[in-house]
Amino acid sequence: MSLIVRDATLEDAADILAIYNYAALNTTAVWTDGPADLGSRREWMSARQQAGYPVLVAMKGRDVLGFASFGDFRPWPGYRHTVESSVYVDERHHRAGIGRSLVAALIERATALNKHAMIAGIEAANAASIGLHASLGFAEVGRMPEVGCKFGRWLDLVLMQRPLANEVAP
Repeated sequence: MSLIVRDATLEDAADILAIYNYAALNTTAVWTDGPADLGSRREWMSARQQAGYPVLVAMKGRDVLGFASFGDFRPWPGYRHTVESSVYVDERHHRAGIGRSLVAALIERATALNKHAMIAGIEAANAASIGLHASLGFAEVGRMPEVGCKFGRWLDLVLMQRPLANEVAP
């Protein structure tokens, strides 16, 4: 059975929530201290889609194995050509190419929307995510020590950037 990456629907929200909440409660991939609820995930999905941004799911058969999206990097007009991505894979399916497929699809979507750059903000100890992004053309452009905290410790943020559509005029 092959992996399919497709646009998410609100029917996928419960599966997206389960993956997100696992990351929120058990990892430093999400810098929050508690789980989200289904209503907030549906609102997040709707807001992204209404803004013209994708929410994608990776599927094998009927199972959602991961999800990804991007949104505005910062809210001011000068940043309108830059997006920030996020990708989450079910912990039982790490290192199976799912994250790679999702990020590659995000790059295609952002390029089609004439975005100029994609940013990924990654907790500095997450070597797997840093390696994945580097293999897809992202370069580390910043390291911010102790800008977040979780599990009783300070977290460092690595910012990675990938150029997209070069023909976009500022």
